[in-house]
Amino acid sequence: MLIWIPVDSSEEKSAKIKPQVEASMWALVDFDEGEVGSVKFYENREDLGGEWVDFIILANKFENYMDFMNEGMMVLVVREEESIEDIMTAFKFKELDEIGL
Repeated sequence: MLIWIPVDSSEEKSAKIKPQVEASMWALVDFDEGEVGSVKFYENREDLGGEWVDFIILANKFENYMDFMNEGMMVLVVREEESIEDIMTAFKFKELDEIGL
C-alpha cells in the first residue's frame, strides 16, 4: 500500500512530518506486509502521476483533509510521532488517529 506523508526534507532518516502548508517535500512510503519497502520523495503530490494512494498521514487534525477523502484516501493523524520511522511503526501498530466525517 502507498502512504503520503508531508515532510520537511528528502532525507529518509531525518525528515520530520509537517503540516501540508509547511512541507517542502512529500514522502511516499511503500508499506507491505508490515514493513517499509521503500520511501520516495516528491516536491508535490501531482508528481506521482495519478497512481492510487491508500493513506495520507497528517501532522494535525485541523488540516484540510477533504480533498484526500474525496480521492478515496484514508486520512490518519499522528499523535506525537515526527520521523518517518516512528510514524510507520505507529501505523503498523494502529496507533494513529483516524479522521472521519
